Amino acid sequence: MEATGVYWMPVFRILGEGAFELIVANAAHIKNVPGRKTDMNDAMWIADLLACGLIKGSFIPEERVQELRALTRTRKQLVREQTRHVQRIDKTLAEANIKLGSVISDIMGASGRRIIQAMINGERQPNKLAELAGKQIKASPKELYDALHGRLTDHHRFLLALHLQQWDVLDETIRRLDAEIAERIERMEAEADGRKIPFRHLIGLLTTVPGVSAVAAPAILSEIGADMSRFRTAGHLVAWTGLCPGQNESAGKRKSSRLRKGHRGSRPCSSNVLGPPSVAKTAITELSSSDCRPSAGRKKPSVLSPLRSSPLSTTYSKTAPSTAISVPPTSIAGPWRSKQTASSRASRSSASLSNSSPRRRQPDAKHLTVSS
Repeated sequence: MEATGVYWMPVFRILGEGAFELIVANAAHIKNVPGRKTDMNDAMWIADLLACGLIKGSFIPEERVQELRALTRTRKQLVREQTRHVQRIDKTLAEANIKLGSVISDIMGASGRRIIQAMINGERQPNKLAELAGKQIKASPKELYDALHGRLTDHHRFLLALHLQQWDVLDETIRRLDAEIAERIERMEAEADGRKIPFRHLIGLLTTVPGVSAVAAPAILSEIGADMSRFRTAGHLVAWTGLCPGQNESAGKRKSSRLRKGHRGSRPCSSNVLGPPSVAKTAITELSSSDCRPSAGRKKPSVLSPLRSSPLSTTYSKTAPSTAISVPPTSIAGPWRSKQTASSRASRSSASLSNSSPRRRQPDAKHLTVSS
């Protein structure tokens, strides 16, 4: 069956209830020669690959984890939509020559909400609006007066009330989603047997990682699951999320290898777990040190790639403590640290030349033919 989007999921769940071995393959891994694509040829090609055992199934978590994943992804979308409304409120205030965001870091905080609500109610005096700011605001009364001195019309008040109402509705929806996610986790805890690690315990382990909050931990587990036996090493987990740079080498020359897109649900969960700006600043400072020094003639790697992959590597080591394959602790630079020297490369190249002998070349997988 060939399908895009979520059209395969109803068929997969119905057939999953029977005695069938289902394989969900990545279309990029089973591509045929260009110029020979028809529905019949695709079916024959997939059948030949399956008969030779060349199709590797994709990672499909259990249904409970899929439901939790849908909730966490919905929450992420609602948070982004809520952020857009905050930006629209700030834009509306800027059109009225009111620079509230320059004196208050969070315009949707207690002080910002009081000032915006007073503007909606018809208050125009900057000195009275400045008095509504809390004592924790670092800006002086003069700075608040200058920032709140503008030209606010009825049109601006209507837009502010509209966006503020939408923000409140989204905030209430996010709270309902948080309650539903907590209920699902408790239900998974009650249904878990003694052979598996409790889901709540895994969340507690992930929150010990710097930058991973109690909100990000369920989102990570809902994307990668709680069973780390599906991934042989932490590198396989990082590569599955699309955060490992590819290899593109020909004739001894390394060409540009960029990160693949990956899934839009799994990559944000690993890139938005740095937490407060202080944690992100510390991580970037450590990364810019000698741990991430590229070798001669090679381009410096991206800063975001190790920052995104480091929480996933730590997640693997914490959720799979009894795995047979040892994962050495890495710094935040992860697999991007270059430890090769000119002497080591020369010794390896000489050893490969000495061990080389004229032997018959074995055919690759793409050159195999299947005959009846």
